[in-house]
Amino acid sequence: MESQGKRVGVAMDGQSTALSMTELAVSLGVRIHDPAPPSEIFHSRAGCRLHGFDWGGTGPPVILLHGGGLSAHTWDFVCLGLRGVARLVALDLRGHGDSDWSDDYRIATMAEDVVAAADHLGFGRVRLVGMSLGGVVAAHVADAYPGRVERLALIDVAPGVDFESTGRMRAFMTGLGPVAELDAVVDAAMRVNPRADRASVAYRMNTLFRRVPNGDWVPKGDPRPPDFPAILAAIEHLAAHLTGLPVLLVRGGRSRVLPQSTAERLVGRIPDGELVVVPGAGHNVQEDNPAALITALRAFLTG
Repeated sequence: MESQGKRVGVAMDGQSTALSMTELAVSLGVRIHDPAPPSEIFHSRAGCRLHGFDWGGTGPPVILLHGGGLSAHTWDFVCLGLRGVARLVALDLRGHGDSDWSDDYRIATMAEDVVAAADHLGFGRVRLVGMSLGGVVAAHVADAYPGRVERLALIDVAPGVDFESTGRMRAFMTGLGPVAELDAVVDAAMRVNPRADRASVAYRMNTLFRRVPNGDWVPKGDPRPPDFPAILAAIEHLAAHLTGLPVLLVRGGRSRVLPQSTAERLVGRIPDGELVVVPGAGHNVQEDNPAALITALRAFLTG
């Protein structure tokens, strides 16, 4: 695994410092059950090679799905804190992280990838955690394969999301390309979101880029823009997919993507729904305040 033991360079106040995955998790308030790195897993479906991290554990199987433009690494801090209560597996959706790029990014296709991963791991019924795009995929799995999903946690996604609020970040992601130094990408990301924790942003960029032979850093993910109209249409149908199982909706307390009233509206339409607001977190709740998210997920996933 790339990030365990590896140090992420971060420029702060003119000084060069570095934090490992576990050091950064601790600095964010995470109590680590076991600092060992996860195992990498690979499987193929319909000609697409898919990647993920198996964090081990003996509790109920939990599959975690990241948001658009992110990767399975976004769950590193959460998985470090949840170990010991569940069998945790974080997946790279196709076109993200170390999974193959594809010409088919339909929500239904990615949902089938998740079920295939569960089959590959020998999981029957699973508990799903999905952030943003990952939440849409998780909800589709729950709807299309109702016998496979026991409970579902959605992170900062619900019908009525404020898509326009993501404009600057979408423009930033679209503009990512080869760079000589990752600090330049971190600087650009901090200009988009000055309230972000710089060390966390540096860690994220280190996992989203890879170094090529000429020394440049290039994004791992497919640079082609997502089909946003299709994703937004799927988000609007979320509630219809969530009537038959316990659902936890987690909102970042300072998220502009998911207003409080929008989150409350969705939970009000779900027979067995619960809303938790994580303070000090924006849309990327799992990176902004992993400790509080771990507390909410531990209670829900082990219930």
